[in-house]
Amino acid sequence: MKLCEHKRLQVKEVTLDMAKNMEAAVKQVFTNATLVTDRFHVIKLAMEALQHIRINLRWKELDKENAAIKKAKEQQIKYEPVMLENGETPKQLLARCKYILAKKQNDWTENQIQRATLLFKYFPELETAYHQTLAFRNIYENQQKASAKTAFEQWIQKYKSRH
Repeated sequence: MKLCEHKRLQVKEVTLDMAKNMEAAVKQVFTNATLVTDRFHVIKLAMEALQHIRINLRWKELDKENAAIKKAKEQQIKYEPVMLENGETPKQLLARCKYILAKKQNDWTENQIQRATLLFKYFPELETAYHQTLAFRNIYENQQKASAKTAFEQWIQKYKSRH
C-alpha cells in the first residue's frame, strides 16, 4: 500500500505460495494482477499426495503382517514374514522407497532401480501414481505458457479418463 495506486494497477502478475491470507492481501492491493501459485508449492503438494499413497500402502502391509502374526500365534507356529526377492519385507520396501519416489527415474542409482522395479511389481498403483506425478512435474518444464496450458489440459484428460 506504500506504492501509489497508479503503480499498483500496472502490476500484471504476482507469484505467491498457497497461503490464503497472502492471496487475499494481493487481490486487495494489486487488483489488476493475475495470481500465480509458485511451482515449488504446487509440486510439493503433488509429491505429498504421492507419499500419502505410499504411506497408506505401508499401513495396509502392517495390518496384513499383524493379522498373519496373530494367526500364527493362534496356530502356535512361528511367524515367518513374507520376504521379497531383495530380502526385504513389503513394509520395509515401502518404508525404504520414500526418496526413490521423490526423484526422476534417470536420477536413480542402480540400487534404487532394483528397489523401484520390485516396488512397482508388487504395488502397481504406486507406479501409476508415480508416473502421473512425474508427468505433472514435467509440465513445469515448458517455457511457453500456451504449451504448458495445453500439456496441463492433456494431463487432466489422460488421467481423468482412467477413473
